[in-house]
Amino acid sequence: MFGTESSLSMFLNTLTPKFYVALTGTSSLISGLILIFEWWYFRKYGTSFIEQVSVSHLRPLLGGVDSSSPSNSNTSNGDADSNRQSVSECKVWRNPLNLFRGAEYNRYTWVTGREPLTYYDMNLSAQDHQTFFTCDSDHLRPADAIMQKAWRERNPQARISAAHEALELEDCATAYILLAEEEATTIMEAERLFKQALKAGESCYRRSQQLQHHGTQYEAQHRRDTNVLVYIKRRLAMCSRKLGRTREAVKMMRDLMKEFPLLSMFNIHENLLESLLELQNYADVQAVLAKYDDISLPKSATICYTAALLKARAVSDKFSPEAASRRGLSTAEMNAVEAIHRAVEFNPHVPKYLLEMKSLILPPEHILKRGDSEAIAYAFFHLQHWKRVEGALNLLHCTWEGTFRMIPYPLEKGHLFYPYPICTETADRELLPTVFHEVSVYPKKELPFFILFTAGLCSFTAMLALLTHQFPELMGVFAKAFLSTLFAPLNFIMEKVESILPSSLWHQLTRI
Repeated sequence: MFGTESSLSMFLNTLTPKFYVALTGTSSLISGLILIFEWWYFRKYGTSFIEQVSVSHLRPLLGGVDSSSPSNSNTSNGDADSNRQSVSECKVWRNPLNLFRGAEYNRYTWVTGREPLTYYDMNLSAQDHQTFFTCDSDHLRPADAIMQKAWRERNPQARISAAHEALELEDCATAYILLAEEEATTIMEAERLFKQALKAGESCYRRSQQLQHHGTQYEAQHRRDTNVLVYIKRRLAMCSRKLGRTREAVKMMRDLMKEFPLLSMFNIHENLLESLLELQNYADVQAVLAKYDDISLPKSATICYTAALLKARAVSDKFSPEAASRRGLSTAEMNAVEAIHRAVEFNPHVPKYLLEMKSLILPPEHILKRGDSEAIAYAFFHLQHWKRVEGALNLLHCTWEGTFRMIPYPLEKGHLFYPYPICTETADRELLPTVFHEVSVYPKKELPFFILFTAGLCSFTAMLALLTHQFPELMGVFAKAFLSTLFAPLNFIMEKVESILPSSLWHQLTRI
């Protein structure tokens, strides 16, 4: 033992400063080459080469499971969807499942003291109301003239007062709508007002239908009366859904879609999908998806994630990451994983809400497709449907992060859909109350650990090489002190072992 220590001490004393310069310079050069290769590989493939090798080859040998490894995906939809670049990237849509201001949003304000809607969101709603519920001929009917001003009012009490004033003149459908939306404090009260609005709206619709071909003015009036009637019937269906009369709500929605098939701007099919999921009528859900999940139609989180839920439902109750890693994915499991990857690529913010990794808030009245606002609106109503399907959330948890390995790098590129819009974060900050909600940002690919480690190692060895070149004798002393400190615990253990074991046994061991 003492011979080994003396030889090590002699070896350290014979090392010259040039050796330390050469050692640190060589290690710095090697680290730099590794860093350059890792950076090139990351820029081209979006992942670290060392990390990929360790995950793909070493981890299975050690018994680990890569539950989020990407599966082979069918890119046949990618070419078709990539042609839809003309779709407005940051177009704001009316939330098909928006709540009632008086009965739901205001109740939240009374309880928490927080405003669930932003001014920008409410301003968009005011513009929608003016577009849907007014026309150029409103001055011909006194009640409609009052309501035309009411929709422009910023003060809620002024709007409600104007609606009451219009009802004193005649039965005005839009006045009932405003009171049902903003003054009614319960869903039952809102439903009662909407039923009164339905009678007035149907009467106006029949009159304008007979006169619609008499001129452009009558055409505009008929268009307005049609929008009013559709809005009333849709909100009545939503009242039935909220009051637990789901089958009645489904019938009303189907009748509405059959009667007005061209009015897709209200996205009534999304209300229908949610109601059918509540009834657990998965065959009808699949039939609706077959009609609306088409390449030529704009997608939504409701369509993509509902399709993923149906695919996951077929395999989720028996899915096990460990078993899948041993035997590989079956065809049905592959289809389910691909559907989840497709949904996550469309809107990457949804899984954190479904997996309850992030808290939900009340959905806004407008949403931005593929944004955080759409994710909140979807998860707020559909989380219960995912929980109802056994194992669906577990399958989502095991596979959703694998989507980001499949999307080409840089992130401006797309895979199954057109590239993710850059402006969504800015628009979501306008739609969501950032005072008590942290807006979700698109999960960007971070630099892998091995690239950061290699960069740090390269920088450290380069600094050592520079210091050794400038101060060779001082760095030699530091190197010897560092090595002595490093080997001190080993020397201490060897001394203890030597003191415990008999000298003859220790002599035989050293000879071995």
